Amino acid sequence: MGGILLLEDGKSFTGEGFGASATRVGEVVFNTAMTGYQEVLTDPSYCEQIVVMTTSHVGNTGVNDDDAESDGVWVAGFVAREFSRQHSSHRATEGLDRYLRRHGVPGIQGIDTRALVRHIRERGAMKAVVSTDGTDAHELWRRLEAWPGMAGRALAVEVGTRTPYVFHDPPQPRARVSVVDGGVKRNILRLLADAGCRVTVHPIDATFEDWAADADLVFFSNGPGDPAALPAVVEQIRRGLGELPMVGICLGHQLLGLAIGADTYKLKFGHRGANHPVRDEQTGRIEITSQNHGFCVEESGLSRAGGTVTHRHLNDGTVAGFRHDGHRIMSVQFHPEACPGPHDSRGLVERFLRHAGV
Repeated sequence: MGGILLLEDGKSFTGEGFGASATRVGEVVFNTAMTGYQEVLTDPSYCEQIVVMTTSHVGNTGVNDDDAESDGVWVAGFVAREFSRQHSSHRATEGLDRYLRRHGVPGIQGIDTRALVRHIRERGAMKAVVSTDGTDAHELWRRLEAWPGMAGRALAVEVGTRTPYVFHDPPQPRARVSVVDGGVKRNILRLLADAGCRVTVHPIDATFEDWAADADLVFFSNGPGDPAALPAVVEQIRRGLGELPMVGICLGHQLLGLAIGADTYKLKFGHRGANHPVRDEQTGRIEITSQNHGFCVEESGLSRAGGTVTHRHLNDGTVAGFRHDGHRIMSVQFHPEACPGPHDSRGLVERFLRHAGV
């Protein structure tokens, strides 16, 4: 089964199809992690994105029932230098090829992913179409041109829960945490539960009163899409500024930045992978972090709004975390719950809870 990846600037790559026989459109991005492909596939933040893995071999350990970050596979397409059709792991329940086929996700292997990633770094993340079902070139171009792209997309509303639910309810909770779900990963919920918290998950388009009801801390999750496309969510956050401690990661960090008056902007090719160095500006400690985002909080507006940069991305100097004491806000642009790793930043959960005074 042949496959093709066609980019909006006319560049194309052909290889061997893998996974589902299908044609899907999305934003082509790359992830620099050497492991954790199942976590990537099931991360809602990758909704409508075609993910290129920079590591050479993907699929060697198969997939299992425990490592998924959500109930579904969210990527639009999956690309690697080589996918393994054989897997070897005592934890595996099936192979990657069958897993992708079962979830309707096309993949391509056997292309020069190094050249592809260099092209994305030079030209930026862009629209693309991946096809493994023989769809003709004219139709591929039609679908690519019809896809609206990521800017202005309120995808977080589409991937998050539509009804509130209780994830963990211990008899004597350390704190009551309200998680606002824009595409939350299971492992952040698990870490909050492990810390002894009562964890309630709410839709991202609910009201501040809904989020704050019976809560000591409001936690805004990761998620896909453009944060500036969620003005109603930002307005609800503004209504609650200073009323209750708030923390955020990734999309949640961006929404909190917008709520205090800063701006967000789209990065050229984003930060995606498990090897991003971040400096804690308060301690000077450097952590290797897991990141997955295409938008960033603009620093000058953050400063004008009274925010203080607490973490900085050392590859490009962008804001990786901030706090605003007057509004009782603390947030980071990366994943403290990172699975399979690195785990340098897991201590942030304790800092979030101390921020809430618990």
